Amino acid sequence: MNRHLLPDEIDLLLDGEAGFGVAPLKAHVRQCPECAAEVEAARFVVAELEALPHLAPSPLFAERVMAQVQVFEPWHVALLDTLRRFVPQSRPARVLAGAGAVSVASVLTVALLWLGARLDVLTMLGGTALERAQGAARGILGDAVASALGDPAVGLLGSGTGVALIATTFILAVIIAAAGLRRVAAAGRNRQ
Repeated sequence: MNRHLLPDEIDLLLDGEAGFGVAPLKAHVRQCPECAAEVEAARFVVAELEALPHLAPSPLFAERVMAQVQVFEPWHVALLDTLRRFVPQSRPARVLAGAGAVSVASVLTVALLWLGARLDVLTMLGGTALERAQGAARGILGDAVASALGDPAVGLLGSGTGVALIATTFILAVIIAAAGLRRVAAAGRNRQ
């Protein structure tokens, strides 16, 4: 053998294993003083470990350790545990709760099917709600503009050309601000 023994090979010799690969290891130990010293040092450590008293932990040791360990609980397990707390323990109560759940599910299903069949009603209700929300938003925006800029600005905002004028002014202000910031940054780099 052209190399020294590896730790797992030393363990094979210490365990007293008998097998195909042990004979060459024993022959190497007889020829190599370094490996023989390693095996003897390992035998000494094993003997000292065996001489130590064998202690057993207290009966509640595992419970105290596990009480401090945070165990990962998958979401589906936590959900099932939560749902089980709401399920009644007695059979008659479970039957009653199941019948109530089936009743509620049936009523909701029928209501959704009816609404699905009346899609035109849903569209009308949605359109009405959207119009009311837009009207409320216009009123709030108009009040804010009137208090900040005056009543003529509200009239300008209400016309189509006023909205285009405001949008154009906003876009120009953003472009001018970006160009100004770019010049300030360039001037700062030039000073360095």
